[in-house]
Amino acid sequence: SKREVKMRKLDSTKVRPLKSEQLLHIEDHDFALRPGFGGSPIPVGIDVQVESIDSISEVDMDFTMTLYLRHYWKDERLSFRSNKNKSMTFDGRLIKKIWVPDVFFVHSKRSFIHDTTVENIMLRVYPDGNVLFSLRITVSAMCFMDFSRFPLDTQNCSLELESYAYNEDDLMLYWKHGNKSLSTDEHISLSQFFIEEFSASSGLAFYSSTGWYNRLFINFALRRHIFFFVLQSYFPAMLMVMLSWVSFWIDRRAVPARVSLGITTVLTMSTIMTGVSASMPQVSYIKAVDVYLWISFLFVFLSVIEYAAVNYLTTIEERKQLKKRGKASGMYSMDAVQAMAFDGCFHDTDVDMDLTPFPDPCEENETRTSQTNISNTDTPRLRRKRSLKGNVGRIILQNNHVIDTYSRIIFPSVYIVFNFFYWGLYM
Repeated sequence: SKREVKMRKLDSTKVRPLKSEQLLHIEDHDFALRPGFGGSPIPVGIDVQVESIDSISEVDMDFTMTLYLRHYWKDERLSFRSNKNKSMTFDGRLIKKIWVPDVFFVHSKRSFIHDTTVENIMLRVYPDGNVLFSLRITVSAMCFMDFSRFPLDTQNCSLELESYAYNEDDLMLYWKHGNKSLSTDEHISLSQFFIEEFSASSGLAFYSSTGWYNRLFINFALRRHIFFFVLQSYFPAMLMVMLSWVSFWIDRRAVPARVSLGITTVLTMSTIMTGVSASMPQVSYIKAVDVYLWISFLFVFLSVIEYAAVNYLTTIEERKQLKKRGKASGMYSMDAVQAMAFDGCFHDTDVDMDLTPFPDPCEENETRTSQTNISNTDTPRLRRKRSLKGNVGRIILQNNHVIDTYSRIIFPSVYIVFNFFYWGLYM
């Protein structure tokens, strides 16, 4: 009756299929099953166009890439009649009603399909049932990096594609056009890396509970630009090492100048090392930049130690000369504080320094101890050793100013050799 027909039209629970769905016979098939279910595995071809590599993170050990991912397969259930043999193109609304491959990215951390202004999904169906399914995706995936040669390193990363549910008995993933299946934008560039190569490869992955799966690899090699680190780390370290050598030309009696210069260069090297470590992951092995900075820090530290040795030997030499002049003249021309600093004994007044006929208790103790030791262990061999050590020590004390002269030659020469060895080894 007319009333029943009118009620059917007003029934909101039933939605008439779209014209495209009627043409593809979607309502006539169960698309929860893969094409050719129960038979041989369905081949699914893949090709990828890399739009950009957005970032490389050493701290998180990952990379972010935007790409066009295209799938090719044949589903005879979607075949239709066409007089002009033209394909039909659809957007993402039809995807949920048909079977599509469940490809996912192995070791991915984050990924999403772009949805501005609408979802970036394209489905193209040909009259014979061939299907092209294209997505625009941004994915962040892990990259296992080795920083032992950082920053003179080359990192090899890969983005891996695999079916999640269908093993090799149900689905066979392969590169659609072989090595030409992977294409890149000509204008891809990174701030810290130079992209050496892109390549496509394939393999198998085994899971103990589900079996073998086909896996596709997008491999790319990244070589780091060294110029940034030369400006930020290597060149400042070189300047600090050279600046520490300036103290070798400063008078050895200018204690404030040489000590201040040494401390400043040490602190600056510590700041450079801290800045480099803050931008890197906390790895348990030594990086190439660590070797250079620590050796440079050692050179700066040794320049401070060199002045400490020069100052100490100078103090000993002046103390002995002062004692000789005091014995010859019969009096010390210095106050009690200076006397205590030089001979280690405290003098209450200037009188006890002037009364030289009275023996110095410190000298008596030293003389008595040395005489006792000599009388107990005095042999010809020991005497020769003592005389040799005494001559060497006397020469060093009398010529302690020569240490700075030698340092001006030894420090730069060794540092230049180290630089040649370092850059030859890591470059």
